[in-house]
Amino acid sequence: MTATRTVDAPVSGPAGGPAERDADPFGRDESERRGRRRNVLAWVALGAVVLLLGGLLSLFVARDWTPRPPLDPEGPGADGARAIVQILREQGVEVVPTMRRADTLERLDASTTLVLTDPWTLSEETIQDLVAAAGDTVVLDADGAVADLLVPGASYAGYGDEPIAPACALPVAERAGAIAPGRALTAPAGAEGCYPVGEGFGLVRAPGGAGHVTLIDGTVLFTNEHLAQEGNAALGLGLIGTHERVVWYVPSFEDAEDGGAAPTLGDLTPPWVTPAIVLLLLAGLAAALWRGRRFGPLVAERLPVTVRGSETLEGRARLYARAAEPAHAAALLREGAAARMARRLGLPPNAAPLEVADAAAVRLGAPSDVTRAILTHVPTSDADLAALGRRLRDLEDAVDAARTDGRAG
Repeated sequence: MTATRTVDAPVSGPAGGPAERDADPFGRDESERRGRRRNVLAWVALGAVVLLLGGLLSLFVARDWTPRPPLDPEGPGADGARAIVQILREQGVEVVPTMRRADTLERLDASTTLVLTDPWTLSEETIQDLVAAAGDTVVLDADGAVADLLVPGASYAGYGDEPIAPACALPVAERAGAIAPGRALTAPAGAEGCYPVGEGFGLVRAPGGAGHVTLIDGTVLFTNEHLAQEGNAALGLGLIGTHERVVWYVPSFEDAEDGGAAPTLGDLTPPWVTPAIVLLLLAGLAAALWRGRRFGPLVAERLPVTVRGSETLEGRARLYARAAEPAHAAALLREGAAARMARRLGLPPNAAPLEVADAAAVRLGAPSDVTRAILTHVPTSDADLAALGRRLRDLEDAVDAARTDGRAG
């Protein structure tokens, strides 16, 4: 008797089968054209939505995506100064952010407080002109050269990272109380120092311009991250809010007169690029979720074609022969023979080949070395594989014919 096997093939389902589609080829083409038009219109609509959202983001929130320098008065990050600026404005102080030297000089007068950050990028003449035009000046990030320029004799004198009492008669410092001052500077004759750190002070004040020049490390006191610590907020408001108008100058790259550092990629990138990239990524994710849907379960259809078992067997045999892998073919033969003998011997289907070999030896009354050698042999050639197949077949036949008392039947 010839062994036959029925092949099940996956199809899309009973509706829309090949016969139904072939019955009206013109209708099928029209349906495909409509589907393509819908896809094109959907992508066009998605692109329009992305462009619209990108435009809105560039208009309203692009500034928050742009990298900002430390102590930027509009900076919302940890190193920005938006928090203290908002508090000053709530108290009625007008805060004017500037980034260009000429604009800053135009807005300064004797009744204005100048807040200066990153002064090391400016020339000495520019710094002196700015201080002379202001009423009071608060330098938030002065290095040794700028400190000596504005308060002759002042220099770096250590760092204070623990809360320190003001230990001076300056009213604003006494009201603020203890702070962790950060960078300390020496206070030469004619200057007043508060918050002593070693031989220096965390706050140094001296006459300058139409009022006073105050040197203090604002990077660890007045940023959004540190403003709520100790007496930082009270000290910052007292130093900066001495007048009703504050000009907060963050020098731009164009104002640098000492060569400055090379502009970064963030400086050269338009502000709308970052939100546009984020929008494109979100649109790509949405498109992947939309178009990457899973197919439903396959529907099996019984085909009116029978494939002889011998054809399948011969086809696989030719594939194994072409691959020239006798060890792999032998592993499949051993696996099948061991599973069939395991059922005959009362062992579980997943029994190891050595367990099957030992049980077969007990059933046949033969040495276990012989059965183990058959079930563990690895052939190295086609002839060796054929011999192994015959030995496996003979062992199966012997196990099938053996009686449970261990004697051959």
